[in-house]
Amino acid sequence: MSENEFESKPIESVTTPTVAKESANKGKLIGIIIAIVVLLALITFSLISLFRADQETTSKVRDIFIIIMALESLLLGVALIILIIQIAVLINVLKNEIKPILDTTNETINHLRGTTTFLSNNLVEPVMKMNEYSAGLKRFVDILKPSGKSRKPK
Repeated sequence: MSENEFESKPIESVTTPTVAKESANKGKLIGIIIAIVVLLALITFSLISLFRADQETTSKVRDIFIIIMALESLLLGVALIILIIQIAVLINVLKNEIKPILDTTNETINHLRGTTTFLSNNLVEPVMKMNEYSAGLKRFVDILKPSGKSRKPK
């Protein structure tokens, strides 16, 4: 590996995105504050205009406002109905599609559990017993074998 792979990055490049992100957040905050101030100014101007206007104009504005509120209520009702339908569709998906997938997954896990138990009983245990017997036989032969050096068990 070369030494260039381990060179560290300058600290300024690491902190620069953070500063840019903070300035973007400050810009959004300033924009929100300006929008709130403009909205409050419009509301204040509208209220002053309504107080100075005659009764006929005020009643017309009131009627228009009532119509707008009725349309908004209608729109909220439609949105609520759509939301209820979407929740019903989600429940249907969970009940008819996800539950069978979970059931087959549980069945597969049970088959795997049975397979591992079978392999453990019929393959792994006999191999381990064979290794035990062969290690015991090797040790027995090592003990009986006349050699100049005694071997230490590992």
